[in-house]
Amino acid sequence: MQIVLSTKPTSWTTTVKATIDRLGALFGIVLLAPLWICIALAIAVTMGRPVLFIQNRVGKDEKIFRMFKFRTMREPPPSPPGEGITDLARTRSDAERITRLGRWLRRSSLDELPQLLNVLRGEMSLVGPRPQLAAYLPRYTPAQRQRHAVRPGMTGLAQVCGRNLLTWERKFELDVEYVHNWSLRGDLWLLLRTVSVVVSGKGVEAAGSVTPTEFRGTLDRVAVRATSDALDRQAA
Repeated sequence: MQIVLSTKPTSWTTTVKATIDRLGALFGIVLLAPLWICIALAIAVTMGRPVLFIQNRVGKDEKIFRMFKFRTMREPPPSPPGEGITDLARTRSDAERITRLGRWLRRSSLDELPQLLNVLRGEMSLVGPRPQLAAYLPRYTPAQRQRHAVRPGMTGLAQVCGRNLLTWERKFELDVEYVHNWSLRGDLWLLLRTVSVVVSGKGVEAAGSVTPTEFRGTLDRVAVRATSDALDRQAA
């Protein structure tokens, strides 16, 4: 599905951005190749193969692509027959599965390095809204879906403004703000700001969880709140 914005960036700026993305990704892959090899070997020794975690994510115009990351967790234990996985169980499972190496990779954001391959393939950008799960697509509001008007990025406005310490709604607000106001100068500022955020490690983990909580949908929350308010008025 193509996302149409009321105002569009000029063709030359989008061309320059795409060129910078691919050249930057190629340069990063070549320059950091020894680090990639060391990380891959460390994962293979501590967690076994595969060394990459591959997952379907939503890209520009809501097209699905396969996003790459270095593995940070061991394989999950099998679920009991006929039982689903609750949020609490998933959180405990994630906390138990993540390794010391994996936690360090997450804190340093080195687990994201393989996404340079996604950038080189034109599926992602160096800067843009972070790609989310395909399961979230029907849960977005029309305004939130505007985040898919551009290629998702390795870093973005939400990442330098709190990362996983933010609510989902605030993340998406910042994503849409980026989409409507992005510029090459702004991308450069975000890349430089990302360096200090990565060094500090702030916002990598949400409170009480090693992974972000599931996005349930803003519309559902609004409906639940409205229903709750109506019941309170009736009780009064």
